[in-house]
Amino acid sequence: MDGTPNLSMNEALIALRAAGEETRLRILALLSRGELTVSDFTDILGQSQPRISRHLKLLVESGLVERHREGAWAFFRLADRARATRLLHPLLAALDGSDRNVVADKARLAEVRAQRAQAAQAYFAQLAPQWDRLRSMHASEKDVEGAVVEALGEKPIYNLLDLGTGTGRMLRLIAPRAGRAVGLDASHAMLSVARANLEKAGLSRIELRQGDIHAPPVEANAFDLVIIHQVLHYLDDPARAVREASRLVAPGGRLLVVDFAPHNLEFLRETQAHRRLGFSREQIRDWLDDAGLDCALTRDLPPPAGVRDALTVSIWLGQDRRIVTDWPLSPDNREVA
Repeated sequence: MDGTPNLSMNEALIALRAAGEETRLRILALLSRGELTVSDFTDILGQSQPRISRHLKLLVESGLVERHREGAWAFFRLADRARATRLLHPLLAALDGSDRNVVADKARLAEVRAQRAQAAQAYFAQLAPQWDRLRSMHASEKDVEGAVVEALGEKPIYNLLDLGTGTGRMLRLIAPRAGRAVGLDASHAMLSVARANLEKAGLSRIELRQGDIHAPPVEANAFDLVIIHQVLHYLDDPARAVREASRLVAPGGRLLVVDFAPHNLEFLRETQAHRRLGFSREQIRDWLDDAGLDCALTRDLPPPAGVRDALTVSIWLGQDRRIVTDWPLSPDNREVA
């Protein structure tokens, strides 16, 4: 058992009634493969937007589906952590994969994702020349990712949050190890890139949300690993971002920060929109300490030899000081005075 309370009779009936209609069942089957918008559903199912919206409204009210906004768009996903989905997953798993509607919906879903990937790639192509230059100035992504994996070790990851996810690179690296993974970014365009990259990597069930890193729209004390990868140097108030990130770390959880060591490359302010020219070991360590985290690890990755305008990549791993225990003790386990 997973510890989730059992469904009441009324909750079970609401969920079954919501799923017990052809279009809504097709919607649920599609959402089992990743989050989608109303316009995605109209393209795939060939039905009007008002009709699709009515079905989605009922599914959200039943607790089977969650809705979250991303700018002017609204995305829908299965409510995986809701009690009602106890009934849903066995039902969807039992659907006949050769059913004509299932086959047709999967084919049109693939077309929608291909169009999404093409649009995201066009946007990313505009940024690629600048990012390619920046990447040439520091250790390779392969080396940085290897250092991140080494820093995290083998400790299980149940709930992962990537703040400022960008293209979703950290999610692609770490999310396969996590039970639940969430990516947050302020840019709808970047989330589109991340969504396309994650779908291409077969990671379509990851939650992507639009929001401010200084006020993340996610649960506090909920994530045993929070990542801030190459984000702080873009921010006016990076210390506040670290404080907010630490608020989201579960007791005993960890906060991983990856950014540049101090440098004097002023041109990055103009060409790359950098606000801060790197961070010292002591600076990030002090911010972690002020936020209630011990700095368990610091590591510097030097740039390739002979590189002009070189940058050093630094990694910090903060450990939450709170200890997870079974307090309060049950009456049977308390000492007798």
